[in-house]
Amino acid sequence: MTATQHPSVDPVSARQLLVDLVSTPSVSGEEAEAAELLVEFFRSHGREAWLDEVGNVRAPADDSVLLTSHIDTVPGDVPVSVKGAGGEDEADVSADEAELWGRGSVDATGPLAAMAVSAVETGVSFAGVVEEETTSNGARHLCETREEPDAVVNGEPSGWQGITLGYRGFLDGTYVATSELGHSSRPEDNAIQSAVSWWSRVADYFAGGDDYAPVFEQVTTKPVSFDGGPSEDGLAVEATVEVQFRIPPSLSPDDVREVADGTLGRGTVHWQEPIPPVMESPRTEVARAFRVAIRSAGGDPRLVRKTGTSDMNLYADAWDCPMVTYGPGDSDLDHAPNEHLPLSEYDRSVGVLSDVAETLAGDD
Repeated sequence: MTATQHPSVDPVSARQLLVDLVSTPSVSGEEAEAAELLVEFFRSHGREAWLDEVGNVRAPADDSVLLTSHIDTVPGDVPVSVKGAGGEDEADVSADEAELWGRGSVDATGPLAAMAVSAVETGVSFAGVVEEETTSNGARHLCETREEPDAVVNGEPSGWQGITLGYRGFLDGTYVATSELGHSSRPEDNAIQSAVSWWSRVADYFAGGDDYAPVFEQVTTKPVSFDGGPSEDGLAVEATVEVQFRIPPSLSPDDVREVADGTLGRGTVHWQEPIPPVMESPRTEVARAFRVAIRSAGGDPRLVRKTGTSDMNLYADAWDCPMVTYGPGDSDLDHAPNEHLPLSEYDRSVGVLSDVAETLAGDD
């Protein structure tokens, strides 16, 4: 087989791969069955594929571009079904107006399946990674164990006309404080008051910036859990707060951590490994290839910056190559109870990805 003679995947089979993957539960940490389905898809089309030590799907080939998305989803029971436009009527998977409803159809099994089909049809490298919704262990392992590709396209919903160039970074930590138990009439702050005061100082500091700045350019602070009260032995008051920060490209996780640690009175913060922010140039060959491919498909390319975080942040930190994030689906439906994807949009994204891969591979 020459470099230009790659297997084709007919549109109905491409849609069926997506339906099969969405119908296979793959909550973060439980991706094995869906991963095996992907491996079988590649092998059935003559591609070498396997599961690595952490459960990632590896299908290396032409490293002019690596197409990669995550296999896992968040929990949530969204019944899987193919419906007509607007979710009103049942429809065949091949119907023009068909929509696929189900957990992961948007985030990010739609992008994952589209990339698998495009990788088979163009002969470029593919990786399906695990635990993006929790630890990003799959992406971290990928960065540590494979050589840097020439370019990366990360799979997340951007809409088939959207090209995502930026994500904020992520930092999370656990504040812990202990104080001596005393009568509630005493004026001294206990550990619970210290925790509340610390978080108020941190939140107020980061809320003191430009009120008119886009959210992407701000630090977002969020306490996600709080636990406090007397210790088991009844001799102390304990307080624990789980906190998260989203960080714009103008700052680093160290900058945010310095502020948070600098406002401590009582207590300490145990920080987890951070994910740095990323902002890619719109003038790279990857971004240009997407603009051309989207226009060729009749679309109007738009550049996107997202306020969340993705595995692209880790790839950009580890590899010095151009990259973007792309995939079908409305990101407002990420993790939503009505998560669904129009299959015509999925088809268009497969075409765009294939055009981009062929351009980057120099495969006329």
